[in-house]
Amino acid sequence: MKFGVITFPGSNCDQDMIYVLKNIMGCEVANLWHKDHDLQGCDFIILPGGFSYGDYLRSGAIARFSPIMQEVISFANKGGNVMGICNGFQILTEAGLLPGALLHNDHQKFNCKNVFLQVQTTSSLVTSAYTKHQVAKIPIAHGEGRYFADEKTIQSLLDNDQVLFKYCDENGNVSPESNPNGSTLNIAGVTNINRNVFGMMPHPERAADKNLLNTDGKKLFESILQGVLA
Repeated sequence: MKFGVITFPGSNCDQDMIYVLKNIMGCEVANLWHKDHDLQGCDFIILPGGFSYGDYLRSGAIARFSPIMQEVISFANKGGNVMGICNGFQILTEAGLLPGALLHNDHQKFNCKNVFLQVQTTSSLVTSAYTKHQVAKIPIAHGEGRYFADEKTIQSLLDNDQVLFKYCDENGNVSPESNPNGSTLNIAGVTNINRNVFGMMPHPERAADKNLLNTDGKKLFESILQGVLA
């Protein structure tokens, strides 16, 4: 299986993602440049974290118009698997590939810390190796991570089992106190209705190496590989 990781001006987690996919998971990885129009035959595209174009206008608003995004949108619309982490999630909402938007954190501060996530569904390519309601410790690093969508969209997400993760405490309690940014219903990640585009604010690639003393994020990558190879 071949992954493609896109580098935009301002990406800072692209090499972290490439390292995990290549060195930890043993996958073939192509480093894709934002000006390219070639996805190089990749089976799964990842938009990494960072500050694409300095987060000017809105996070992800400029990167959404990068040349390679024409190919990513076409790939996704044909059923290709695409995932955005943090800034990548923001880009995917700006591109209309995922519902909702990522707004400034409700406390107006940049958050960089470990948080806990409760798995909401195992019926997705990126969560199938977890168990439902399993708690995972995954780092966040964002200033605009507050997930928001209108009431109708939120209800649709719930009705169609499209919420991937919710912020919780270490015991799995989903509450306002465990919400690090004010996200609607503590939502930390979602998938599209066709279940081939995925987005989450926390960074699983920062929790996938035993040398970092946390491998809770590795299951996300195991989920992808098990699901594709099944």
